[in-house]
Amino acid sequence: MVSIIRNYVYNKSPISNNYQYPDFLNNDDEELEFDSYLVPESDLEEGALRLLEVDNRVILPELTHVRFIISSGDVIHSYACPALGIKCDAYPGRLNQISVLINREGSFFGQCSEICGILHSSMPIVIESISLEKFLS
Repeated sequence: MVSIIRNYVYNKSPISNNYQYPDFLNNDDEELEFDSYLVPESDLEEGALRLLEVDNRVILPELTHVRFIISSGDVIHSYACPALGIKCDAYPGRLNQISVLINREGSFFGQCSEICGILHSSMPIVIESISLEKFLS
């Protein structure tokens, strides 16, 4: 099972979509961690989805059980990716979890589905599923 920690953190502007892979370490023996932001319309590549594309996608292996641990630092959010059957609320100061098994490679799009403030539409979610061999390399 692979664990992903998803934190909704407000850092002035814009909303920081923070992800952590606690089961994997980088070259400095630290947990893998990255921020994911909405790609501005002026920077979109041809064929990319407006208001849904992000600069750093969540990469997951196919045919592997994945656990998302979801939290919030400001208001109630909702982590939703309909194509994967994921919808889980994030409450400030609390942890919530949801599990998923992705059975094919591909890109899956979602977004925060809770009316959580002025930047609500700026929190897209893109999950990319790849083969286990590619994921581990």
